Amino acid sequence: MKRWLQIALFIILISFLTACNSEAAGNESNEDGKTVIEYWHVNAETQGGQTVTELVEEFNAQSDTVEVVAKYNPDMYKGLMQNMQAEAAAGNSPAVVQIGWAFMDYFSENFEYTPPQHVIDEHFPDDATFLEDHFLPNVMDLAKNSDGEQVGIPYSLSTPVLYINKDMLREAGLDEDGPQTWEEVKEFSKVIKEETGNYGLYFQEPADNWATQALLESNGASFIEDGQAAFASEEGIEAYQFLTDMIVEDETALHIGWDQGVQSFIDGSVAMTYTTIAQRSNIQDNAQFDVAAVESPAWEGKEVRLPAGGAMLAITAQEEEEQKAAWEFMSYLYSVEAMAEWTKGTGYVPPRHDVAEAEDGLKAYLEENEMMTPAINQMDGVVPWASFPGNAGLQAEQMLLDLREQLLEGSISPEEGLKTTQDEINALLP
Repeated sequence: MKRWLQIALFIILISFLTACNSEAAGNESNEDGKTVIEYWHVNAETQGGQTVTELVEEFNAQSDTVEVVAKYNPDMYKGLMQNMQAEAAAGNSPAVVQIGWAFMDYFSENFEYTPPQHVIDEHFPDDATFLEDHFLPNVMDLAKNSDGEQVGIPYSLSTPVLYINKDMLREAGLDEDGPQTWEEVKEFSKVIKEETGNYGLYFQEPADNWATQALLESNGASFIEDGQAAFASEEGIEAYQFLTDMIVEDETALHIGWDQGVQSFIDGSVAMTYTTIAQRSNIQDNAQFDVAAVESPAWEGKEVRLPAGGAMLAITAQEEEEQKAAWEFMSYLYSVEAMAEWTKGTGYVPPRHDVAEAEDGLKAYLEENEMMTPAINQMDGVVPWASFPGNAGLQAEQMLLDLREQLLEGSISPEEGLKTTQDEINALLP
């Protein structure tokens, strides 16, 4: 009896020690002994996906300690947030994630993360001043939440630009340098429709309201004021009415999904497209006509206000080894050479201030690629991407997307739709 008891206790002890060792490790290793981590991103093949693959492969080839597995999340940052919710509910999380500016507060209030400087201070003393040495304070502030905590590090910076088919503008007898105001965009589009039969404009429609914010706030509206939705002002209604009229009444603008809309421009059936500079590589490489990018149109007599597009990178790894692996990977992504490749492959403006002028960075590239110039020139008009506070951020974003669909289909008026949706969102917010 005693012998069986001793055996049982021995088995329990071995099981306990094994469990403890497993828990202490807390990370997955491959056959080479490398720590394996996941990197979640939103970059489709037409918007940097190929560059993500190349950077991850290059990092894995040169790292003796870490292997990164990249995971693409459809539906942009909203889709990534929804997938993060599902993983968190199952007790899992990736190690590094791209978080869009519109979900800054939502992410920091609903998910576990570690500020990057904490990981640096704990494990990488040689990198102690990496962030302050290479990033301007106002750029780093983009990755701080409403409590002032540094949630992540800016990785992608973008503004919307107007891409133009100069051949089609010339064919329609218009100025090949394109319109400078939204009022001129509307007039150009009418002429293009009459003279060529093509659509004049495609205004991007991804699973976010980034470009919509630029249109409304440049007209004097505010998406959020004092923590409450405020877009249903006279200026906001006027701006949305403008876009709705072009699509529903004039039929000079195209209402279609984002990928299809950009492709329609590339195929030559739309004269102008208003979308992120991050589409620059896709458009520049595939358009078979004289293509150019110009600065975001202004409303006559008003200042342009453009929300900062793109994302930050945040560390969501829970175990120490994975956190160390996460910073090793991130420090590679933020090197001058990797940042330069990221910009070349996408069109995003580099957040690191020394990349543009570096010989091993973008100096020669920017001299040869004029399509980047509009995005860089209009960075002084950048404002924060509106982020709804509290736990209702995802729901509020989806309500605005549903409203956009109703408006651009012509099933509701901008005045009624904006006011109703604003009230419904504010009823959810703290």
